[in-house]
Amino acid sequence: MDPVVIVFGLGVGILIGMTGIGGGSLMTPLLILFAGIHPTVAIGTDLAYGAVTKTLGGWRHLRKGTVDLGVSKWLAFGSVPGSVLGVVVLELWLKHSPSILLAGVAIALLVVSLSMLFRALFLRAAIERERETVFLDTRTKVRATALGAVLGFLLGLTSVGSGALIGLALILVFRLTPHRVVGTDVFHAAIVLWAAGLAQLVAGNVDFALMGTILIGSLPGVLIGSALVDKVPAVVLRPALGCVLLGSALGVLTKAGVDLPTWTIVGVPCIVGVVAALIHRARPIAPRAPSEAPKTEVAPA
Repeated sequence: MDPVVIVFGLGVGILIGMTGIGGGSLMTPLLILFAGIHPTVAIGTDLAYGAVTKTLGGWRHLRKGTVDLGVSKWLAFGSVPGSVLGVVVLELWLKHSPSILLAGVAIALLVVSLSMLFRALFLRAAIERERETVFLDTRTKVRATALGAVLGFLLGLTSVGSGALIGLALILVFRLTPHRVVGTDVFHAAIVLWAAGLAQLVAGNVDFALMGTILIGSLPGVLIGSALVDKVPAVVLRPALGCVLLGSALGVLTKAGVDLPTWTIVGVPCIVGVVAALIHRARPIAPRAPSEAPKTEVAPA
């Protein structure tokens, strides 16, 4: 039982409790960079651990009525086979090529971090177009399945993106309200993580002792984060988490053999954080009036 891994689990659990994202995106690079875990085992264990935590969260959101089951279903039609395909590609071609695998994880982290920063800083105008549910015509179903397949493949290959990337898609493509984004995101993530986690289990890439150690820290961490969610504004947390993921991506790139100046791992995220803070100050969020209800799209007759 490694106390370092318990501390990692606690920290990641707090972030998950406060923001709903960051599990796979943070835990995998932490295990690779600081705990010395082989990339394949880190990815497989992270997916299995994520399936447990997201299932608990998904059940809570389902009972609260914050899950769009139609969108979740059609995303899963693509993401479940896509995630299994990602695990197959990892097992057959990349398992014994750690430098290529690390580069893939780093690229996925870069995409997630930049997406998170973009979402936090430049999607405020999307509030006016939010809706409670999505009318699922044939075009929307095809789009959801194709999107799920791409993001599921990325998840199965790297364990990165089950929260941040799907959440971004729910905002940009399906234009759901914030509470529906979180509920649908967590519920769908539970489905796809079980598929990818079971595939990793069959491949022998899940370390149950490591998974248990992570859960010892992360389960109380989620409770702590949930208690703090109203005390630390998400408008500050999300850009900060994006900067942390950016630093993780640069660190994993150096682990993959990319020659980066040492200062960039900390310096670049700090510079981006300062820029994000300046943008936030220049464009304050206008609070929605209490009487203002989110727009709901009505199905055509």
